[in-house]
Amino acid sequence: MALKRIFDVFSSLIGLLIFGVPILMLIVLVRLTSQGRGLFAQERVGRDCRPFICYKIRTMYQDTRVAATHEIKSSSVTPIGQWLRRLKLDELPQLWNVLRGDMSLVGPRPCLPSQTDLINRRRERGVYQIRPGISGKAQVLGIDMSDPEKLARVDSEYVQERTFLGDLRIVAQTFGKKSRKDRVSV
Repeated sequence: MALKRIFDVFSSLIGLLIFGVPILMLIVLVRLTSQGRGLFAQERVGRDCRPFICYKIRTMYQDTRVAATHEIKSSSVTPIGQWLRRLKLDELPQLWNVLRGDMSLVGPRPCLPSQTDLINRRRERGVYQIRPGISGKAQVLGIDMSDPEKLARVDSEYVQERTFLGDLRIVAQTFGKKSRKDRVSV
C-alpha cells in the first residue's frame, strides 16, 4: 500500500512541524515535575517481529517496572502523566517512529518483547506482515492487550480488511474520542 506510506510520511512530517515545539515543551514539563527523562524510549515488536525503539512522552515514574500497561498500577502514573494519557499527547513522539518507517499511523499497537503469548498469537494470524500503528482498530473498539486472543483476532481482521479509507476512518475515530479509558490497573 504505497498510498498508505505516502500518507504516513506526509502526515508525520506535518505533525512533527506542528507539534515539534509542544512535544519539546511537554518533555521539559515532565522532566521538571518528576525524576527521569521526559522522553521515554522502549523496545517494542514491529513488522516481521523485528524489534524497534518506540518513543513516547514519559507518563510513569522512572522506577516503574517494564510491563504491559494493563499490568501496571495506576499509582505508577505521574499527575502530569494522567493528563497526557487522557489527551493522548504521550503518543506524539511516535510520529518520529512513523517518519522513520518503524510504525504507521494506523495498525496493530506494538507490544513488548516480553508479551510472548500475544506475539505468538499475532504471528499465527499474520499480523506482523504490516507495521504497527499509533492507533488501530482494536484501540477504537476499546480492546487492550490484556486479552491476547481477542486482540490478535481483531488485529488480524484489520490486516485482512485494511483500506486507505478505513485507515482514515480509524484516525477520525481516534481523535473523535473525548478521552480514552486508561488501561492501567487500579
